[in-house]
Amino acid sequence: MLLPPPGAAAVSIQSKGHTLRCPNLRGWFSSAVLRFVLMTLGSCLNSKLLLILKGAVVERTLMVCCLGSSCCEIFYSKDSEGSWFRSLFVHKVDPRKDAHSTLLSKKETSNLYKIQFHNVKPECLDAYNSLTEAVLPKLHLDEDYPCSLVGNWNTWYGEQDQAVHLWRFSGGYPALMDCMNKLKNNKEYLEFRKERSKMLLSRRNQLLLEFSFWNEPQPRAGPNIYELRTYKLKPGTMIEWGNNWARAIKYRQENQEAVGGFFSQIGELYVVHHLWAYKDLQSREETRNAAWRKRGWDENVYYTVPLVRHMESRIMIPLKISPLQ
Repeated sequence: MLLPPPGAAAVSIQSKGHTLRCPNLRGWFSSAVLRFVLMTLGSCLNSKLLLILKGAVVERTLMVCCLGSSCCEIFYSKDSEGSWFRSLFVHKVDPRKDAHSTLLSKKETSNLYKIQFHNVKPECLDAYNSLTEAVLPKLHLDEDYPCSLVGNWNTWYGEQDQAVHLWRFSGGYPALMDCMNKLKNNKEYLEFRKERSKMLLSRRNQLLLEFSFWNEPQPRAGPNIYELRTYKLKPGTMIEWGNNWARAIKYRQENQEAVGGFFSQIGELYVVHHLWAYKDLQSREETRNAAWRKRGWDENVYYTVPLVRHMESRIMIPLKISPLQ
């Protein structure tokens, strides 16, 4: 229970039509309310609101404590902006004139990426890999198709018996449609799809753009393992995520582990994929631990964790045909 110091004089606080009558708590009020909010509401608050609460001036504070009806009374206004309590959790967003895809993606290129997740029948994984390795390189090397393989993997840790393919379409959506229209008349590819369908349990894909501050994925010599870290963000937080990672990516370049960073455009939305390369699992552990010893990395984690609804990690092994080895 949070109690005021004895003998505190009563004071009325007014802000934007809301009135809070309570003892004159001054510094005690701010610190006590902050402790209460952090203990009880913590993860419900976004990072910007936490910064406001931690500031010297607390304009919007929540005081829900047993001070007695004569000590503390909270009144809610009925104006068009909603209640004072609601204002704690819903903040106005300045209107933007550009989509986040325009603000966050590379301006000098118009690459579009497609990521495919194929869940393969366990007994068919070897046959699936052989079929894939026989057909996909032909599309990659054929100049008539404006698409190229970025990477091909099997999941090692994470979702089992899964294949992951990452494609690049140079020229954006027109290149994608050109490629798809040509594939409709490619008899070998149609036969490949028919045979492949017998081996799959399910499949899904997404169209992605690359973050402007990440490296463009380039072929790598092996052997490496790859980690695909997938973050499902709260709607409306992509700009904040990008701004924080634009400052933080420098902390993750020491061993050239950063391969590519992408965000979804079609498919499940507000999804971010970060692709990393390591020599082995021990190298991964050491590289990630080293980041925590760099001043500034902890701030990136502090500001981005509240933006995430769900996250997962896949450790992947490249197929023979993958440009990323």
